[in-house]
Amino acid sequence: MFSPKCGNGEKSCVLGIESSCDDTAAAVIIDGVLRSSIISSQSEHIPFGGVVPELASRAHDRLLVPVVQAALQKAGIEMSDLTGIAVTRGPGLIGSLMVGVSFAKSLSAGLGIPLVGVHHLDGHMDSLWLGASRPDPPLLVLIVSGGHTQLMRVDASGRRIILGKTRDDAAGEAFDKVAAILGLEYPGGPEIDRLAAHGNAGFHEFPRTRLPDYDWSFSGIKTSVLYHLNRLDLPERTRYLEKHLADLCASFQEAVVDMLVEPVQRAMEMTGIRSVGLVGGVSANSRLRDRLEQTTSSLGGHLHVPDLEFSMDNAAMIALSGSLKLARGEQDSLFFTAHPSLSMDLEEAPV
Repeated sequence: MFSPKCGNGEKSCVLGIESSCDDTAAAVIIDGVLRSSIISSQSEHIPFGGVVPELASRAHDRLLVPVVQAALQKAGIEMSDLTGIAVTRGPGLIGSLMVGVSFAKSLSAGLGIPLVGVHHLDGHMDSLWLGASRPDPPLLVLIVSGGHTQLMRVDASGRRIILGKTRDDAAGEAFDKVAAILGLEYPGGPEIDRLAAHGNAGFHEFPRTRLPDYDWSFSGIKTSVLYHLNRLDLPERTRYLEKHLADLCASFQEAVVDMLVEPVQRAMEMTGIRSVGLVGGVSANSRLRDRLEQTTSSLGGHLHVPDLEFSMDNAAMIALSGSLKLARGEQDSLFFTAHPSLSMDLEEAPV
């Protein structure tokens, strides 16, 4: 078994902790190499059709210690071998974040090792460098998740600039809300993707909201699906869904993917950047991956997408972001706080 000795200063052993929503995760990175990644997804929320914050924080409190122990064991190290700790400090559910941050602070103080807080979206962006396909800047990065939809530009210097973002719902939120309207179980995004594979994307033309810049709006299409079904009385609606559920899923998904891809294409054309990254939970959507692959290829570019295990919330991306910050000599005091609406503190500029 791989058995490094990290505590003697010869190696860097960083533990990453992620607890921003409903996944309890821990990972270990040793000298820049991922050695373990453990994720425990919470099933408590399924009956409620969405994440219940109180249940999420209680589950993190119960699961975090065994998840961390499993990550250390898989990496072949002891707690005393750790040289640094990275933890998601925001954005996310405040109760969930506080469980992870409090645990990380206690561990840092007890072991006498540095601690660094990581922005959740920085983690998602850095997940591009966890797999074999590691892009070189400059590149465009589309972040698509349940809580965020943003288009970023990463310059060769490493500077990150926000080009566009959603003005209301995130794309993943729209997927989950429409899934609830269609009567699908939570989480709805993967279920829509599965059903859409058997449906006709041209069955119904849902409206595409197109804004003049690189921003998005997904509230309109969500309302359009609701109005489309509300025109039917309950018996008709039941029969309609029984016959055309897959078609509706495919039509809705195609509209959302159209809206997501179009600003990326324009940004590629305007900037000349041909390297594109796709990260966040919705990056697991098969149609979005296919369409972005087609778009980037047609413009002579290349699409970079993390492995599926790193597309969803995970601690490997937090450990990587944290290890990079620690290598630069950055660290936080034990007095930093979790922040549910933490900003990235980045430039917002036109292309």
